[in-house]
Amino acid sequence: MKLYAPAYYKNFKCIADKCTHSCCIGWEIDIDENAMKKYNSLRDGYGEIIKGSISTDGTPHFKLGKGDRCPHLNECGLCEIILNIGEDHLCDICREHPRFYNYTSIAEVGLGMSCIEAARLILSSPDYAETEEVGEVDADTDEFDFDGRADRGIIYGILQDPSMRYAEKLDLIRRQYQTKHRDDEEYLEIIDGLEYLDEAHRSLFCKFSSAHAPDGKDEYSERFLAYLIYRHCTEAFDPEDFRDRLAFCLFCEKLFSSLILSENAQTLDEIARLASIISEEIEYSDDNTAALML
Repeated sequence: MKLYAPAYYKNFKCIADKCTHSCCIGWEIDIDENAMKKYNSLRDGYGEIIKGSISTDGTPHFKLGKGDRCPHLNECGLCEIILNIGEDHLCDICREHPRFYNYTSIAEVGLGMSCIEAARLILSSPDYAETEEVGEVDADTDEFDFDGRADRGIIYGILQDPSMRYAEKLDLIRRQYQTKHRDDEEYLEIIDGLEYLDEAHRSLFCKFSSAHAPDGKDEYSERFLAYLIYRHCTEAFDPEDFRDRLAFCLFCEKLFSSLILSENAQTLDEIARLASIISEEIEYSDDNTAALML
């Protein structure tokens, strides 16, 4: 089936050794079955180094080194697997990151904001509602009658309406979809109980407040919310599920806005860093996402 993506997708490119927050550090990198077959077939040279770096305790994965670095990340921030035997020998998770996929009546691909370069691109792209065909993928459409893309389009229309202030747009979305929400005290209790990759982010997130928003940063909050809706609401299986997912997205948008204010983030790089932290700590943790879903 055909594969579609936001218009900005085609402009993404991994910046490799220039990245200030490498995706090759801090993550356990699972190895898919096809990649394992390739690695097992290698003989001599760097192939032996690869095989020696794999743990088969549970799901096969690379044994992380000092500082939780992938054993194939060199001192220059480049991947030795690519340098020695080519990109076609990467496992799925390394080749695909930071991409994610939505499957409804069509297939869509997006970029996850845990990648700070993706975050910079998304937050600087006003064309988030536009999609383009980017290829094909071997997948089946879902079997649900409900298609979250229709409601996603309605919300995007509200967000891009120039006749309303951003705060008014958020109020209209909440009223139109009758989203539920917790009070700040309850959210803060949940935030404090989340699991964190970086413990410093616990105190950062505990600065959350729904009472204030930063001046002059609405465009970033809007694009962050649009990204969240694209990623989390598209595959909703009925209107109630869409509403619950939307409530989660609205909370994350409020967390993002409150951190921009509390950290006095001014530049795109500073703001993208905050978006990346939220994505990494919440979106990439099933447990944390579930804790914040209503």
